[in-house]
Amino acid sequence: MPEEKTVSWVKIKPEELEKIVIELAKQDNTPAKIGLVLRDKYGIPKAKILGKKITKILKDSGVEYQSEKDIIGEKAEKLKIHKEKHKHDKHVLRSLAKKLWLFNRLTKS
Repeated sequence: MPEEKTVSWVKIKPEELEKIVIELAKQDNTPAKIGLVLRDKYGIPKAKILGKKITKILKDSGVEYQSEKDIIGEKAEKLKIHKEKHKHDKHVLRSLAKKLWLFNRLTKS
């Protein structure tokens, strides 16, 4: 897969982008949150424009981060515990089903 060419209107260099991504990850931001900060604060629509995805930058630098799949898995576990304590709570069944659908969708891709 060929790398995308850098866009002329993005003034930041790939090395600077990597430093920013690593700093944001050290502040316990998820890759999705880092992407939002890059878009809103720095005007970079996608980090991939400059060569690498955010998760690739984090893996290469060895920074620990929590993926969306891990976060959704933790939320599903909390909902299961709540469901066991409160058997008549119908809303938790619906939200648990939604979390499990999303978790399964993320594991397939």
